[in-house]
Amino acid sequence: MTKSNQPDEERDTGIRYVNLYEADNKVYMRRVKGFYQRLRRYTGIPLLAAFALMPWLVIDGRPAMLFDLSERRFHILWLSFGPQDGMFLAWLLIIAAFLLFTVTVLVGRVWCGFTCPQTVWTQMFVWAEFQCEGDRNKRIKLDAQPWGPEKIVRKGTKHFLWLLIAALTAITFVGYFYPVRELIVALVTLDIHPAAAFWVFFFTAATYMNAGFMREQVCKYMCPYARFQSVMYDKDTLTVFYNYRRGEPRGPRKPNEDVQEKGLGDCIDCSWCVQVCPVDIDIRDGLQPDCIDCGLCVDACNTVMDRMNYPRGLISFTTEDAIEKGKTQVFRPRLLAYGAVLLVMIGVFAYALTTRQPVGLDVLRDRGTRMYRISGPEVENVYTLKINNKDRETHIYDVTVSGDYPFELEGYRPLPVEEGEILTIPVRVAVPRSDLDTVKAAITLRVQAREKPEIFTEHSTTFIGPTLRGQ
Repeated sequence: MTKSNQPDEERDTGIRYVNLYEADNKVYMRRVKGFYQRLRRYTGIPLLAAFALMPWLVIDGRPAMLFDLSERRFHILWLSFGPQDGMFLAWLLIIAAFLLFTVTVLVGRVWCGFTCPQTVWTQMFVWAEFQCEGDRNKRIKLDAQPWGPEKIVRKGTKHFLWLLIAALTAITFVGYFYPVRELIVALVTLDIHPAAAFWVFFFTAATYMNAGFMREQVCKYMCPYARFQSVMYDKDTLTVFYNYRRGEPRGPRKPNEDVQEKGLGDCIDCSWCVQVCPVDIDIRDGLQPDCIDCGLCVDACNTVMDRMNYPRGLISFTTEDAIEKGKTQVFRPRLLAYGAVLLVMIGVFAYALTTRQPVGLDVLRDRGTRMYRISGPEVENVYTLKINNKDRETHIYDVTVSGDYPFELEGYRPLPVEEGEILTIPVRVAVPRSDLDTVKAAITLRVQAREKPEIFTEHSTTFIGPTLRGQ
């Protein structure tokens, strides 16, 4: 319920009563053109193109982005990651969270209004609705009329387009986990794995319901971002505001009519800002957690102001301080702190990613033997090496050992290690007993690809010797 059609007693007290068990009225959005509508389109199209094309791109004989859960391997462009690289994923999620915090402090919920998948897919479904059923008034009239051939055709075509968009979305999304070409062939030939078929059906239904029917309920009740975003707002956060100083008191009037005599502000109370809102709120009621900063109410209000020959900006992206004091402080401690932390984290993440070696080495002391053993004139320690080939090619790895004493590696035979394979092999490290004058000595095992010497890694461990006499 908007403020304009509330009962007088509710309007006077400013109290809004919400029945959590009552379904919300259907939102009939008015179609509007303007700068922010075009901006939403220009930001959504590249995201959709990237989402749709990425599974089809091929790098080194495989999809450019493939999350192979069965093999526990994630392939992203020219890099491959395994379970042991989970730190990078956690790191990336933390960076994304801090980026969201920084953007929210600076420009509010523009992520929700312009790039959130729920918003982008809802835009596509609303476009299909406009094409099939017309603008706001036509849709209201169509829903009110009894079922007939016209209504069946229009509604049926709309739902067909919705299901088509939802199915293509589901196939593309599952294509990030299952090669999309194989997936489509399996769907066409009805030879699809039951698990893949289930997820295609599930994501088709989820997209159809979320973008087609739930829409604003997802943003208002299911998304946690709306609940904690107010904690990050301050008086200098750039977001959508209604300039009540200029707009109040509201009232209808004719174009070019002198409103000084009536004592009215610039708001003509046309409710266009409410009719275009995708979450069905009245921005004139002040800042609300449901607002997603999409800017549609700004475009609608500017259109009305142009028709009335009034200055634009009655509703605009501005700050609370700009309305109250006429100025805004852009650089403030919270924003600078978020930005500094974000830059440091991105820098460290980029360094760790660029210096990451596509080979891993774990060294375990063999538990099946004593701490050491004496073989003739030598002292030996037995270790188990786990060589993890993280590269996208098969390699033969050479292993060497170094330390303060003349250590030698015995029992290692170089074998080809395929992509993603972990080679587990026991080895012995030996040193002449006459040269060893300590109980514990530090050694370093080095693994290096024979074909690409630049691929290597090292692991330091301890060599245990016999207790020396006199100790």
